[in-house]
Amino acid sequence: MTETGSPSFGADSTALQVVEGVDLSDKTALVTGASSGIGIETARALAAAGAHVTLAVRDTEAGERGAAELRASTGNDNVHVAHLDLADLATVRELASAWSGPLHLLINNAGIMDTPELRTADGYEMQFAVNHLGHFALANALLPALTEAGNARIVAVSSSGHASSGIRFDDPFFVRDAYDRGLAYGQSKTANVLFALEATRRWTDRGITAAALMPGGIWTNLQRHWDPEVLADMKRRFPTKTPEQGAATSVFVATRATLGPGTPAYYEDCHPAEVVDEIVDGVHGVVPHALDAAAARRLWELSESLASSAVERSRSLG
Repeated sequence: MTETGSPSFGADSTALQVVEGVDLSDKTALVTGASSGIGIETARALAAAGAHVTLAVRDTEAGERGAAELRASTGNDNVHVAHLDLADLATVRELASAWSGPLHLLINNAGIMDTPELRTADGYEMQFAVNHLGHFALANALLPALTEAGNARIVAVSSSGHASSGIRFDDPFFVRDAYDRGLAYGQSKTANVLFALEATRRWTDRGITAAALMPGGIWTNLQRHWDPEVLADMKRRFPTKTPEQGAATSVFVATRATLGPGTPAYYEDCHPAEVVDEIVDGVHGVVPHALDAAAARRLWELSESLASSAVERSRSLG
């Protein structure tokens, strides 16, 4: 993987432009939520650069259709599909147990947004469970494969929505307080950044680094729970990207950014984001609570406890 950035990449760049000249023919990649949107465009770019790519998806039929299209469009036959439901940690364990060999790139792309109040079978609030906890468990379950790679990267797709909420350590699942879908989403996106920060701190001696990113304003199935009038207004007011452009920063972090302790933990438009008190124009910048090292450690410990509790619960029921 290339380790140098380029000022030529920016908001208008596409994922395929970012990987031009990058050789990933000896690398393996797993992209969650890769049957549509920026996930499939991220997978397309990695496959075009020669990587062996696995699409980790909930709907395997849609995944197989996507994989067939990627194989045809990139000429890379090494595109495969694995079942993964991030709300069900049993599928996380099944995917990891079936994995063989090193994993160089883990792209935590799947996500849900502004959902009604929903709970997993373990009782966890759905946005936190899918956007953060499932990916946390996946990375930990795949730790041997990431370690075997020797120079693995974890890419966490976050959002400027992280600014709306830090981690609600006293009530992360809205048991005490009334459910607020926007705060729940913001908490989960802050968790993505804090995970990347702490994963780098904990795993850099294994050759594993991580960073989070804001893909930009892309209108995909992610916004399916939005009020149609609100969505139409947002499309008028804010700059938008195509899915191909939205995937560019994920691919930049995976292949070109310099990652490691002390380096930026959050990217936008193919460059590190500025630390700001308030998000600029609804999309730009990262706020301090998403870069709080103490909060990152605390979240990791909480996530370990939650994931472990889910495993013990499933074993007792099994």
